[in-house]
Amino acid sequence: MRIGLIGDIHGNLFALETVLAELAGEKLDDLICLGDVAALGPEPGAVLARLRSLGCPVVLGNMDAWLLAPPTDAATDEVDLALARWHTAQLSDSDRAFVHTFPAVIERSLGAGRTLLCFHGSPRSYHDVIVPTTPDDTLDAMLGETRANVLAGGHTHLQMVRRHGDAHLINAGSVGLPGVGAAAQRNRQVRWAEYAIVNAEGDRLDISLRRTPLEVGRMVTLAYASGMPAPAIEWWATLWDRT
Repeated sequence: MRIGLIGDIHGNLFALETVLAELAGEKLDDLICLGDVAALGPEPGAVLARLRSLGCPVVLGNMDAWLLAPPTDAATDEVDLALARWHTAQLSDSDRAFVHTFPAVIERSLGAGRTLLCFHGSPRSYHDVIVPTTPDDTLDAMLGETRANVLAGGHTHLQMVRRHGDAHLINAGSVGLPGVGAAAQRNRQVRWAEYAIVNAEGDRLDISLRRTPLEVGRMVTLAYASGMPAPAIEWWATLWDRT
């Protein structure tokens, strides 16, 4: 069983298409999205349409939930408010209906009695943060009664593989915004998109974290043409290395 994992696309169709083109040569049995599909980026509706066309299952991320109930409070940060208003105008009723179908977790068989469980933050909450230094007892609380051989999530925008008991924990990284996250661990000089592949054959398990280069200048130019409001697009463009 060969499964591709993408996530944290954040409305970046250019990065998604770059990753999908690379994955086309991988002979996958399945492709799963780990959430945070459309919000914060220049082409939210187009990304949702592309995932629908693929029939790609998607878990619900915190920013997917944000899309369904964006902030309206005048005290909210100016960039967040501008994004909220713009995204609300970009999405159709069918787009919102699609997001409403996203489950909290997705489970797949890896064969030989093994399972893969996909989520956004953790099986408990899409807000949970799992990093290499998360204490085992904190992880136990997040995982609860969850039992799977491979546990795959996103949310942090930081790629990771770590063991927890007999399980492997994966973070596939971010397709569309690898340059955001906790300041101490954030990726720097970002010119790539991220994803992962899980390959289980017989007793062999292979977990591959991938980075694929992006034509950043072209991508940012297209983003500026999208109509994304000024405070938001200017913030977004600073997250990429255009040197």
